[in-house]
Amino acid sequence: MKYLIIAALALGLTSCSGGKPAKRPGNLDNACAMKNQRGEWFSEMNRAQRKWGVPVASMMATIYQESKFDGTARTPVKYAAGVVPLGRQSSAYGFAQAIDSTWEWYQKAEGKKRAKRDDFGDAVDCMGWYMNQSKKRNGIALNDPYNQYLAYHDGHSGYAKGSYRKKGWLIPVARSVEDRAILYQTQLRRCR
Repeated sequence: MKYLIIAALALGLTSCSGGKPAKRPGNLDNACAMKNQRGEWFSEMNRAQRKWGVPVASMMATIYQESKFDGTARTPVKYAAGVVPLGRQSSAYGFAQAIDSTWEWYQKAEGKKRAKRDDFGDAVDCMGWYMNQSKKRNGIALNDPYNQYLAYHDGHSGYAKGSYRKKGWLIPVARSVEDRAILYQTQLRRCR
């Protein structure tokens, strides 16, 4: 009887802890298939687009690059001498891979203390808000996924200083985000 009570309590506690993260779509290269599988995500992205002016395709391309639509994504662990774990590369977490300080800034600015990085709606709202800040602070058009991604990756002050120019690997990544945004936009125009 004692073990039965303990098992029931454990089951009750785990059921209150939030549940499993949303399963990501099967084909990340097909916006229409994604829309069919995760229609509620598109409702959230459309809401963020109306609020912040950032195109859905740009948000999708950035999320693809940052987390591959995995709400529990984290940066890799760094190792000393290839063996001793030193911790993660950054505090980035969730769909949008927002770091702790950016997420806290968003929560404070928008009055969303309960927003979570592994909640798709919260993540795209934060992304739209951040890209809108990039427009205000750096003059980057909301429909410019290339420069928006550079500012998203390097931060507003890093972008203003041109820090991305010293990262030869980052320019092709930003081009890839831009190409994917164009692909998604073309596909979304054809979806039913």
